[in-house]
Amino acid sequence: QVQLVESGGGLVQPGGSLRLSCTASGFTLNYYDVGWFRQAPGKAREGVSCISWNGENTYYMGDSVKGRFTMSRDNAKNTVYLQMNSLKPEDTAIYYCAAVVRSGMVCVGVPPDEYDYWGQGTQVTVSS
Repeated sequence: QVQLVESGGGLVQPGGSLRLSCTASGFTLNYYDVGWFRQAPGKAREGVSCISWNGENTYYMGDSVKGRFTMSRDNAKNTVYLQMNSLKPEDTAIYYCAAVVRSGMVCVGVPPDEYDYWGQGTQVTVSS
């Protein structure tokens, strides 16, 4: 069965850290660029970051996460990570990973509806 499974979400205090994981099964993730997206209550889904299939290029969408979030991947483990530091209440959202087959397009320019696979999401809550 082809799927992406996120894990690592939870409740954390402001200023804390979490590391999200996104593990693929049923397909080889190293043929895919991977993105992290999030959706807060009452808000539209937004892109957080994406990483190229080989890990050489990583992009962060929006100034709000730059310098605080780091995306990485381990293709040997078929897993992508999102390290989130200095978390703020406004980071509270459901976080989703998604994979799109690698192409000539830089992942940051790929619309969400063109991603091939999506995970079910993991809740991140930042609150004191």
